[in-house]
Amino acid sequence: MNTPILQFGTSRFLQAHADLFVSEAMEAGRALGAITVVQTSGDAKRAGRIGALSAPEGFPVIIRGLEKGVAVEHTLWVRSVARSLSTVVDWAEVTRIFVEEARVVLSNTGDKGYALVDGDSLDGVPLSFPMKLLALLKARYEAGGGPLTILPCELISRNGDVLKRLIADLARQHVAAPDFDVWLSERVIWGNTLVDRIVSEPIEPAGAIAEPYAIWAIERQPGLTIPCEHPSIKVVDDLMPYERLKLHILNLGHTVLAERWLKDRRPEAECVKHILADTAIRAELEGIYGQEVVPGFRQHGLGDEAEAYVATTLERFLNPYLDHRLRDIAGNHAEKIARRIIGFQDWCPDVAMPRLSAIAGR
Repeated sequence: MNTPILQFGTSRFLQAHADLFVSEAMEAGRALGAITVVQTSGDAKRAGRIGALSAPEGFPVIIRGLEKGVAVEHTLWVRSVARSLSTVVDWAEVTRIFVEEARVVLSNTGDKGYALVDGDSLDGVPLSFPMKLLALLKARYEAGGGPLTILPCELISRNGDVLKRLIADLARQHVAAPDFDVWLSERVIWGNTLVDRIVSEPIEPAGAIAEPYAIWAIERQPGLTIPCEHPSIKVVDDLMPYERLKLHILNLGHTVLAERWLKDRRPEAECVKHILADTAIRAELEGIYGQEVVPGFRQHGLGDEAEAYVATTLERFLNPYLDHRLRDIAGNHAEKIARRIIGFQDWCPDVAMPRLSAIAGR
């Protein structure tokens, strides 16, 4: 068995995103090969997921939602995961695969995945994901391993650049080899990526329920290796338009609705699809998109792309199968207003945005 794709994280998002894409590409002969999935957290609650991910029959991903206004629902079986391991009990095997087999490394380690742990070291099994990755890279370097592409899927802008800087800083503190930093920079490709798919529910012990829409945008650079060819994977020269569209249309729309939910003290369990059943609120959101958001994108030459993305976003919001609670969206509300709304205003200072200004307190 050889698995050229090594994945850190067992999240339902990756199951319905990268794992599904590779599975479909394998059937068409357009993938590097199979995946080894690695649980990094040691979370006992997810222990049952490990074996189920690599079961020979695969695991289900149910696609539910709207496509061009038509409700769709179908089940796909993901069979791309050949092995599933844990860093807690399988560290030696994880290291061997990283050194000998991996050509592409994927990660989706959650909101705090890049957080460090005081006193962490390269002795034994490191505690944090960044230190685990550093230890594995050091082992590959010492074995004379070939080029490697790392594609982080965490929701961090310029995630590849961020992870590269973090690992380089840790290497200066913990690795004495004088040319290790050169190897990290020249032999390891750190990809910047943007991922987008709403994966609403897990299926136990493995599997997920997801919307039809999905994209995995990867910024082009010399030496880049992608795990597979798939219609949802786009290798692009510049991630900025994709980041702006997602942040200032999809995410901004969520924050506009969360503001209304908080202000009106609406029902605790209300979801996006429910609040948009209120015609006045839907008209307000559509007015913000049409009169404030799209004109801002048009200033940057992205007007047509913004109009198309608004239409797609509204269809995603109205997904009858998706229970996306406003209570969850409203978390860290002030910080989200700053990034999604005030950030958009700063990007488009010459566009009048009275309704967004009211939300931002400007």
